[in-house]
Amino acid sequence: MWAVSTLTMLVLAGILPDFQLQSANDDSATRIAVTAALGAGAFGLLSALVWPLLVRLLLLVPALVLGLLVFFLNGSLLIVALRLVPSGDSEAAPETAVIVAAVMSAVASATGAALAVRDDDAYRRRLYRLADRRRRALPPGPSSPGTVFMQLDGVGHDVLLAAAGKGLMPTVARWLEPGTGDGARPTHRLSRWRTDWSSQTGASQLGILHGSNHDVPAFRWYEKAAREVMVCNRPTSAAELQRRAIDRTGDGGLLTADGASRGNLFSGGADEQALVLSIATRRRDRRNRSRAGYFAYFSDPANAVRTALSFVADVGREIGESTRARVRKARPRVSRGGLYPFVRAFATVVERDVVVAAVLGDMFAGRTAVYADLVAYDEVAHHSGPFGRDAEKVLERLDRALALIEKAAEHAPRPYRIVVLSDHGQSPGETFRARYGLGLGDLVRAGCGLPVPRRARRTHSGAEARAAVRAALRRPVEEGGEQHRRSEPIVLASGNLGLVSFPDVPHRMTREEIDARHPALLTTLANHPGIGFLLVRSERHGGVVLGAYGAEIPLDRLDDEPGPLEVFGPGAADAVRRTHSFPSTADIMVNSAYDPADGEVLAFEEQIGSHGGLGGAQGEPFLLSPTAFSAPVGDGEDLVGAEQVHRVLRRWLSEADGPQVPVATEPQERAA
Repeated sequence: MWAVSTLTMLVLAGILPDFQLQSANDDSATRIAVTAALGAGAFGLLSALVWPLLVRLLLLVPALVLGLLVFFLNGSLLIVALRLVPSGDSEAAPETAVIVAAVMSAVASATGAALAVRDDDAYRRRLYRLADRRRRALPPGPSSPGTVFMQLDGVGHDVLLAAAGKGLMPTVARWLEPGTGDGARPTHRLSRWRTDWSSQTGASQLGILHGSNHDVPAFRWYEKAAREVMVCNRPTSAAELQRRAIDRTGDGGLLTADGASRGNLFSGGADEQALVLSIATRRRDRRNRSRAGYFAYFSDPANAVRTALSFVADVGREIGESTRARVRKARPRVSRGGLYPFVRAFATVVERDVVVAAVLGDMFAGRTAVYADLVAYDEVAHHSGPFGRDAEKVLERLDRALALIEKAAEHAPRPYRIVVLSDHGQSPGETFRARYGLGLGDLVRAGCGLPVPRRARRTHSGAEARAAVRAALRRPVEEGGEQHRRSEPIVLASGNLGLVSFPDVPHRMTREEIDARHPALLTTLANHPGIGFLLVRSERHGGVVLGAYGAEIPLDRLDDEPGPLEVFGPGAADAVRRTHSFPSTADIMVNSAYDPADGEVLAFEEQIGSHGGLGGAQGEPFLLSPTAFSAPVGDGEDLVGAEQVHRVLRRWLSEADGPQVPVATEPQERAA
């Protein structure tokens, strides 16, 4: 490392006019080399000793701002290092020092195999050093296996299988292939599971980590009792949803026994939390650890420079790809300008690097259970499509992250079993607005006889990465929700699921009440070609599904007469009935049309890869588990709902012979 840094410094001194390692009298080559070696050594020592102290002094600085300060701080350390060289002839202009320090840190990072996940000797030695350092600092760890749960946000079952088959994810492919020798079998089994009607991270992850996603009808919904809009990726809403789940189950969550939660919406009851949205509301508390993972990661200057450079490269990559899509006039297509390139780079670079580094730290610390979420694919698929070239590149990088974690497991103080899963998939298709020239809100207003604005406001994206960016920047939490006129309907979108609520009516309206108030509304929605079906409450039947041409099916007859639900496949009726039982279900639940021939849905948001409702791959995530664990379900049985996935993961933690987590046989009813 020292030799490479020395060589790098010599090369830069020969290239940059404002950076010199010799005096005006033209020192000998040997003296210049010695000066470079001393300068590189001093810079390396300062980076190792002083940098962590500087990071701790900057704990009040937002994480992304700290990332931008990396270059300035590194340059300052280089100037100090040159001043410490005994010859006294080395110098660099401040702006040049920033460049030299950045290049040296990047080269050092690459040389140290921080960028690599391949099985080479340098990387193996680095892992051994990290593991040995952890072992010396900690008491001997337990011999029972720990478990790492890696959530690949938005990666559907068929997408993962296709990526492994095409060679995009060689680590996953290797896990699924039989080994060599007689009787060899794959190390992992791949299972498909089915989401609830609300096929999105908030509902799925809450159910997986806390065992209950009761009363989470969508990604965002209006609660009449509190008169506010709940949004799963809003810190205040995430904290409240987590509290409700704990109250309902009577248990802290999946990770209560020596667990760690990294990059998630919810804590899962873990003692070790970093980048967890549900604790981000305590942003003014010095004890708040929601951003601790950023500072732990950026305390290594090589990490900081590597991530910063990769961030810039990914911003450029996104700008290039979006320009290419516009030039080719690709369809479907959504706007990818403004701040989106930076949001994408945050998800695909910063969040990925920080979360993976935190997981490695947890493994070297010997923690029993770790659950981490990588949101990169979900963010890119929303805007580039779930099957595009951009999405495939992200899958390749996610596979490298899995390979890195697998390699680290070989050197951890205890054995580890790696479970990979997703919370939902992504269904392709153009937006509802692009297809029909108006949004769902416009259609609802028209059905109510209200004026439709010429240019309706776009719905907010449901991408999880945006909330993580706000938390990292310490932007103010959205308090109080959106403002609405009490006399007008509130229309919210969660992918291809729409929710219509009338805020001036304190209870969930019935079909009869809606017809009396707006006679044309339900007919307008149900007969629109972009709408698959509606769910409304009925005074006569309790609940009914409405479709085109006057279709009206009571919920208790859906199994025998699925009507408009037939195209959505098995389980659709049960999912609709369950959502109907929620107290916060909207007055009108709207699911867009679904074409089973091409798997496309029509998103009510500005997304060409969407999830949130019923229809296609969005409701078919995967569970990739070691064969050392028991099968998730018996032969011929289906794995349905995030709550059942939670019970499976708890069973596996018990099978690993680790600390036992109490399991409630039946969820407790939430206190009135």
